[in-house]
Amino acid sequence: MKPKVIIYKKVESTILEYVKEACDVFYFEHLDADNMASFYEALKDAKGLFGTGLKVDAALLEKAPNLKIVSNVSVGYDNLDVPALTHRGVMATNTPDVLNETVADTMIGLMLATARRIPELDHMVKAGKWTAHMTPAQFGVDVHHKTLGIIGMGRIGAAIAKRAHFGFGMNILYHNRSRNVEVENTYHATYCSLDELCQEADFICLMVPLSPQTTKLIGEREFRLMKKTAIFVNGSRGTTVDEEALVLALQEGEILAAGLDVFVQEPVDPQHPLLSMPNVVTLPHIGSATLETRQAMARFAAENFVTGIQGNRPPALVNPEVI
Repeated sequence: MKPKVIIYKKVESTILEYVKEACDVFYFEHLDADNMASFYEALKDAKGLFGTGLKVDAALLEKAPNLKIVSNVSVGYDNLDVPALTHRGVMATNTPDVLNETVADTMIGLMLATARRIPELDHMVKAGKWTAHMTPAQFGVDVHHKTLGIIGMGRIGAAIAKRAHFGFGMNILYHNRSRNVEVENTYHATYCSLDELCQEADFICLMVPLSPQTTKLIGEREFRLMKKTAIFVNGSRGTTVDEEALVLALQEGEILAAGLDVFVQEPVDPQHPLLSMPNVVTLPHIGSATLETRQAMARFAAENFVTGIQGNRPPALVNPEVI
């Protein structure tokens, strides 16, 4: 008899069929108030849970006594209570690496869009307000040969450093939990303290995973350390930044501008003050959102899922101590 599993995310047919070859699948294209009762009923027998965003904690595990694996279609797994999963002997997996290049592209694009005020000027042209030659009031700032400070030099941070160094001749500073000798040698990156990075960088890109240590990592103190010409870019998680402090820093001219792909509340409140600021470029958390990358992430998650369900070690196991 095939093990019963739940897929709670819309996936392409080839991935669904791949999982169905090994499992008896309860398939939910999405979860909402109309199908949550059915979802909880299916949890009673499910040995696997596949999707993204669902909070999997001790309370949910109580409803899933037979669960053996949770496959997150994401590199981040802050929605998973890993200690609770480990305590229950449940494998937790994610999809690192396959999205590194795509997210790095997005962050460089966000830097360029913010520095050169591309969305703001696009709106001006479309509104019919381009009636004369541009004046300094519409000028942006250069990206090339500036100093980029990367907070969080993991695989995505390294991919950003590669683009910035080779593509734009930027000087790279970075702050991380540990030194990354490879990026120092390859991209001439310099390791420094968080304070030094904030004080010296022209562009500051935040790419840390969410944890108790990184929650509100960047706040009023850090913004006051930054140059008044600095541009802040966040591609990690919204709660790694004190949003109220960011709003204040922009309002008081402590920094020049910000480019944001993430917010504390998602979708962001339409009345949020950041959305009314012309010097803030906002994206709807699309760092990895290309068709090719999302399909690759789903395939990787499915490989993790089926491998774990069959009793083997998944390729990307977050809590290897359960094996």
